[in-house]
Amino acid sequence: MYKYILQSAGNINWMAIFALLTFLFIFITAVVLAFTKRKEELRHYASLPLEDGIKE
Repeated sequence: MYKYILQSAGNINWMAIFALLTFLFIFITAVVLAFTKRKEELRHYASLPLEDGIKE
């Protein structure tokens, strides 16, 4: 069924579809990683630009 739909659509730029799928994969991965981080770690990252010295 999908093959018929793609054939009837005409000239499809496969590189554009590949780029879109790659972007979606990276975006979804970034969102999942952002929501699974610990709150303390995110607060540390948020305060990094405001710190004067290196704190470990």
